Amino acid sequence: MRIRLEGSRAELALGMIHLRQLFTVTSMSRAYPARHRARHYRLYLTISPRKDQ
Repeated sequence: MRIRLEGSRAELALGMIHLRQLFTVTSMSRAYPARHRARHYRLYLTISPRKDQ
């Protein structure tokens, strides 16, 4: 599954912590600046279900 996260750098980091607890992150893009919001970024992830759950 491919998903997009948007937010401040702190929000992206917190979101990644939570997602990695639930899913296996197979790829992650760099943080791109959001077009219409200052100090906000976009991050694209590819995730899959964790094998241990």
